[in-house]
Amino acid sequence: MPSIEFQIENGVARITLNRPETFNSFNREMALLLQKTLDECSASDKVRAIMLIGNGKAFCAGQDLKEVTSPELNPGFRKILEEHYNPIIERIRNIEKPVIAAVNGVAAGAGANIALACDIVVASEAASFIQAFSKIGLVPDSAGTFFLPRLIGFQKASALMMLGDKVSAKEAEQLGMVYKVVEVETFEEEAVKLASKLAKMPTKALGLTKRLLNQSMTNTLQEQLAMESDLQIESAESEDYAEGVNAFIEKRKPVFKGK
Repeated sequence: MPSIEFQIENGVARITLNRPETFNSFNREMALLLQKTLDECSASDKVRAIMLIGNGKAFCAGQDLKEVTSPELNPGFRKILEEHYNPIIERIRNIEKPVIAAVNGVAAGAGANIALACDIVVASEAASFIQAFSKIGLVPDSAGTFFLPRLIGFQKASALMMLGDKVSAKEAEQLGMVYKVVEVETFEEEAVKLASKLAKMPTKALGLTKRLLNQSMTNTLQEQLAMESDLQIESAESEDYAEGVNAFIEKRKPVFKGK
């Protein structure tokens, strides 16, 4: 059974973490295959939006500890971080297409932080988020120390990372960690609906918006204003902008192509 399932339908690339027997925890094979799949999504004109979801009861339990405690399999922490998780985070942020994390169950450790690095997080009522690192004497990785304080504030992020408290889906929504929480029964349907909506939008502009948001983490106000000007001009030269304006004038629904 492949550790990653991948399908494209109506502009949406659905990437399923598929190691349910380990709560979709990462081993080297799955980490490298996820990177390869994200690269395919980035390069394909057929993909307008990406949805990342887990198979079974969990979204992702982080690192497979059996791998790191096995003398034969353990690649070592430096290789795990530099060849597995860091490239995954970089791909999620650098793909100029919307990436949705559909958190169907527990998201722990690196699994939680991969979800938080996505553009939009929608969570099932059954989902939970755990910064589990401190429970085994590790520090957060997968850009958790970058994104979580920006999402919920320094004080709360510090407490969650040091104490390792489990955060329910509802609490995550209240804290601003996730966009919205959906009932278990309709979760998958709603997640697909959200991804499909994004895929039909002017994804060229959404990608440029993502680039602006990435740079806003480190830019000065003046730098951000200048970048907004440059990318607004670029988006105004797109086919999607012309289609959007014409559709508005003609009082019809626009048909965007992401170009």
